[in-house]
Amino acid sequence: MPAETPLSDRLDDDDYPAYTMGRAAEMLGTTPGFLRAIGEARLITPLRSEGGHRRYSRYQLRIAARARELVDNGTPIEAACRIVILEDQLEEAQRINAEYRRAARDASGSAGAG
Repeated sequence: MPAETPLSDRLDDDDYPAYTMGRAAEMLGTTPGFLRAIGEARLITPLRSEGGHRRYSRYQLRIAARARELVDNGTPIEAACRIVILEDQLEEAQRINAEYRRAARDASGSAGAG
């Protein structure tokens, strides 16, 4: 994000990489190793600071929290990451389908009015 972006905009941005690995792990009640593992499983890809340190966004922390919930319930980390990815893909597909249905309904409604 450009340096000229106002602080208030960055604080409201779910994708702004505001959290260090240590702070993210603390917030999730986990270890930095867990965050590295879900990164290696490609569940989340943290951005890097100019010094090369991992930085996480609120959106990434929500995803990591879901994976941690599954792992805490006995799911292997690789499977937990795959489940979270599939859940996210399903949610997106459902959103797109709802948009298509709405557009089709609107198109059929306007065709009947003409």
